[in-house]
Amino acid sequence: MALTPPVKEHPYSHLIDTLQDGKIQFFNLQKLSDPRYDKLPLSIRVLLEAAVRNCDGFFTKEEDVQNVLDWQQQQSKAEVPFSPARVLLQDFTGIPAMVDLAAMRDAVAKHGMDPSLVNPKCPTDLIVDHSLQIDYSKCQSAIQNAPNPGAGAGQSQGPGPSRPAPSWRGSHCGVQRGSCSKSSCSDPPPAAGRGSGQQIENTPLLCPFHLQPVSDTETTLKNQELELIRNKERLQFFKWCSKAFQNVNVVPPDVGAVHQVNLEYLCRVVQVSDGFIYPDSVVGTDSHTTMINGLGILGWGVGGIESEAVMLGQPVSLTLPEVVGCKLVGSINPLTTSIDVVLGITKHLRQAGISGKFVEFFGAGVSQLSAPDRTTIANMCPEYNATVSFFPIDQVTLKHFRNTNFTQEKLELMESYLKAVKLFRSYEDASEDPEYSEVIEINLSAIVPCVSGPKRSQDRVAVSSMKEDFQSCLDEKVGFKGFHVSKEKQDALVPFLHGGQEYQLAHGSLVIAAVISCTNNCNPSVMLTAGLLAKKAVEAGLVVKPYIRTSLAPGSGMVTHYLSTSGVLPYFSQLGFEVIGYGCATCVGNTAPLPEAVVDAIKQGDLVACGVLSGNRHFEGRLCDCVRANYLASPPLVVAYALAGKVGIDFEKEPLGETSEGKQVFLRDIWPSREEVQQTEEDTVISSVFKDLRGRMEKGNTLWSTIECPDSVVFPWDHKSTYIRSPSFFSKLGKDVPPPQSIENAHVLLFLGNKVTTDHISPAGSIARVSAAAKYLQSKRLTPREFNSYGARRGNDAVMTRGTFASIKLLNRFIGKPGPKTLHIPSGQTLDVFEAADRYHRDGVPLIILAGKDYGSGNSRDWVAKGPYLLGVRAVIAESFEKLHVKQLVGVGIVPLQFLPGDSADSLELSGKERFSVTLPESLSPRQQLTVKTSQGKSFLVTALFDTEMDVIFFQHGGHLRYVARTFL
Repeated sequence: MALTPPVKEHPYSHLIDTLQDGKIQFFNLQKLSDPRYDKLPLSIRVLLEAAVRNCDGFFTKEEDVQNVLDWQQQQSKAEVPFSPARVLLQDFTGIPAMVDLAAMRDAVAKHGMDPSLVNPKCPTDLIVDHSLQIDYSKCQSAIQNAPNPGAGAGQSQGPGPSRPAPSWRGSHCGVQRGSCSKSSCSDPPPAAGRGSGQQIENTPLLCPFHLQPVSDTETTLKNQELELIRNKERLQFFKWCSKAFQNVNVVPPDVGAVHQVNLEYLCRVVQVSDGFIYPDSVVGTDSHTTMINGLGILGWGVGGIESEAVMLGQPVSLTLPEVVGCKLVGSINPLTTSIDVVLGITKHLRQAGISGKFVEFFGAGVSQLSAPDRTTIANMCPEYNATVSFFPIDQVTLKHFRNTNFTQEKLELMESYLKAVKLFRSYEDASEDPEYSEVIEINLSAIVPCVSGPKRSQDRVAVSSMKEDFQSCLDEKVGFKGFHVSKEKQDALVPFLHGGQEYQLAHGSLVIAAVISCTNNCNPSVMLTAGLLAKKAVEAGLVVKPYIRTSLAPGSGMVTHYLSTSGVLPYFSQLGFEVIGYGCATCVGNTAPLPEAVVDAIKQGDLVACGVLSGNRHFEGRLCDCVRANYLASPPLVVAYALAGKVGIDFEKEPLGETSEGKQVFLRDIWPSREEVQQTEEDTVISSVFKDLRGRMEKGNTLWSTIECPDSVVFPWDHKSTYIRSPSFFSKLGKDVPPPQSIENAHVLLFLGNKVTTDHISPAGSIARVSAAAKYLQSKRLTPREFNSYGARRGNDAVMTRGTFASIKLLNRFIGKPGPKTLHIPSGQTLDVFEAADRYHRDGVPLIILAGKDYGSGNSRDWVAKGPYLLGVRAVIAESFEKLHVKQLVGVGIVPLQFLPGDSADSLELSGKERFSVTLPESLSPRQQLTVKTSQGKSFLVTALFDTEMDVIFFQHGGHLRYVARTFL
């Protein structure tokens, strides 16, 4: 049986063309001279190029290439292989894959071969971003008033005993005395003003009172130190991987989140390897992997087993997808923000029923979307159930890349190649439009700015209808939208004094305006729009009434950084939106008390006073007990309503205010254009973020550099470790492939029903104190507080095997009630699943699982097949399977057997207590029918779900890992 494809001339070598005077080669698919190519969606062209380039007659055949080329006829029918250009792992999902590779080196070394030959064949990036926990934090939220410094994010402030004053009281600074560069840091904090115009240095960590740079990032260092201590074993292993393996790039802790690092640093758009150039593409073990499609790079999320197979040089198998063309037409409303556009498109696609399909954007409207807009839309794939949302590369994308980590030379090569193979788009040129499975047209002009309220986030109100809607809220009886204010009281005006000047409050008057970026970090354009709006308002002479409680709470120091860099922060401050710190404030009711005169006026007139914020919590009375109507709005609309001083305004017909010369100023006069916002975003945010990331990547992490790791070709396993352990997948591995071993007299480990999910098979949460995994950890002298989670211990097969089928929601028909228990049939005892499996193993008894419909549905996980395999499961017999899970079972050496149509365990009157035998012939073939015999004399046919010859080969080897290991022997 061949382990590697035979060496022969590439069947598509005649398509090879050159760039840069012959220095760079590529497969020019236009040389196919096939009219079908120009009609293919660009995402399918990427699949076709990969199939042509990787066509070896083994993993990828000429038939596969022809199926992709014939996409119009083969979509939703043909199964094709796809070999992505790289793999993306985060540390939780990456550690099992790297542990398996390290164990494979051991197995190769035991056979006298060079273990250093074992490396990922596909370039792999592993980002250590899931280890940090916030053990230390500075008290920087709710500076003006902190009634409950102990409340965490999202906690409401309920009644309770008084707490000690926060540590910053007295020094009036949220950082350690002496750390802030402001010499007067012991002075009381300055009162919130409307015109300080204070400039701020370009630093993401600031003293929250004086907005001056913090010189000693003590909190960050403490958290990083604890991260190192808590995860020492895992980090040492990762560092060894970065040195021992070729084709593995480990991004150390504290550089950034996996999807951001992928967007900002790892994306290549085109790859150049061995003198060939080809499109970048990626599969990743993170749900945010789809963001990369916004930059014209095809990629999606997969499970750990699939990513491991790709790392080892095996393609992903997928059914040729339908591709929905999403045509964007019309012009974006000048007052519509990027978030409005993203949510509007998401709503349309969610209603379109596009589950499991590719979405590809085209039409002149795409050019109006910035690169961050596109990545945000692509990241919403789970919201509308698409596999990917693909934006082909155009001039907007190239402009974005100029501000990132691309040299001019690479940009020129990239553009030349993409145009040569028609992977570059001009969205204004309709003649370039491909043919799609179906087309959904979205008119961007119809997406209007909205707010939500006055009491629930789902009650959306178009800004253009806000005046009429608020009036209806006054009229309606008390409910989700109504306040039931009588007609004679609706025009009430209550005068009051504030700061020596008289003002008036009415129903709809604004008293709280909070710009919060915690829900807008993924797309900085809305914060920049708000900042530029503030700038234009100040320049026009507009002011915010001083009694309105205004605040600016950036979601991170980086937001403050880019607001400062772009020059808009002083204008925020002049309107009263000063940085109050980093943390939950207004959303959780930590708003400073309103002026007493304002509260008295609201109570005197029984007024429906209003708050507007760009956060995500606004229930009645939450912001302040005397503020009854609260609206969620984008950051620039928060500023706009603050300038107006009321929510009942028609921005189109009514001015925000007047200049000193008496000229009326409308919102349209000061609203920044999309072009202005995008230019500012590219020039300040994008460039500074990428410059910062490059600096951190090049400088490295100080703590990471201090971690010591073994300098060895094979990993020296610590047998005392409870996090990292060499798995037993390679035990008894021989050079020769054994013939298929028939299953003789197997017992049923579990008798399951329908809809058994991956959560049932391999839980990812906490480890229950009475579980088999807990007993193992206790035997290692760990206390329950040290158990951590199954997710954190994915590198220890002993924990994960004991955690297989450990879900408290598992319904085993042997037991009759939910729980991780089963019946040990020979003894009649009810045991933990692992304990029963272990007893069967000691008695030399093979195991099977009986199940109903949709076995293995849900999210893909690395241990959903590995766990059952290590429990001793040889086969799963079910009425139907989740298609992806079939591949996972085959990939570890478990045979998936499907009852014939109409058959089931019940129709065949199986009790599950019989013993089962399945004869596996030496010459297995795809979709072959096999006979199952029971100890009660019954027999029935099942279908072995091997879809391809490669599936048969993998199964006969005992799975992907053993197959690859034998290629080195």
